[in-house]
Amino acid sequence: MDNVQDNRPWVLVRGAGDLATGVIVRLHRCGFRVAVTECADPSAIRRRAALCEAVWNGQATVEDVTCRRVPDAEEAVRVAQAGGVPLLVDERAECVSALRPAAVVDAILAKRNLGTSRDMAPITVGLGPGFTAGDDVDAVVETMRGHHLGRVILQGAAIPNTGVPGVIAGYAAERVIHAPASGEMAFVQDESGCTVDIGALVHKGQPIAQVGGVPVLATIDGVLRGLIRQGYPVTAGLKIADIDPRPEQAACCDTVSDKARAIGGGVVEALLYLARQRGIRLLD
Repeated sequence: MDNVQDNRPWVLVRGAGDLATGVIVRLHRCGFRVAVTECADPSAIRRRAALCEAVWNGQATVEDVTCRRVPDAEEAVRVAQAGGVPLLVDERAECVSALRPAAVVDAILAKRNLGTSRDMAPITVGLGPGFTAGDDVDAVVETMRGHHLGRVILQGAAIPNTGVPGVIAGYAAERVIHAPASGEMAFVQDESGCTVDIGALVHKGQPIAQVGGVPVLATIDGVLRGLIRQGYPVTAGLKIADIDPRPEQAACCDTVSDKARAIGGGVVEALLYLARQRGIRLLD
């Protein structure tokens, strides 16, 4: 495919964490020409389902979509022509001037707007709280679990951030573990001598990591679905792990989650709806 000219307009996704990855995977599979921007030191918890790992490793694959880190827009074109998704380390999305995307999707999930504006592209979409459709973006996609997850909002904002994770199998805040201290993240071994990492079945009270020498203990029984990368410098209170109380989810740690897939569907709907309303070409 390297010699085939690709004239599709770009859809630029800001962010490549696990929820953003659900968006990227859906857009790429639907035929959009996707480029991604990330910060220089992403702190993804669900690393095996997050394309931002390409920042650290040069490339990352989730399901059948491969993301490759590139230095500039010129290399981004080559990666897209070869069937991949290019990622630029560009926290401020300065590549907008070079790529001139037809659409920008802010999938940083910072609960606030970190610089996306409607003048960045003909179509702009923001995910979750922090954006107002008709003000700083053209559409907002709901990210709160429940009846409205993935809903496209064309006027107004998403449900405000509650600060409490969605309930899964009766657990909410207990599912998420925050750093007990500041320091470097270190992995540990279980009683059998195996390194505790994503996908492991853990029990309440079991050490799952150390931060600055302070043990990090499992808060509930379940599957360790997320764990920040080894060696990452964390500050006290930072989210560093995620436990799913459903044991069968051990087989799903490296795939797009139900929530991320629903949000991705909402983004596809928003882009196609606005493109049709405005006569903007996004696909072949």
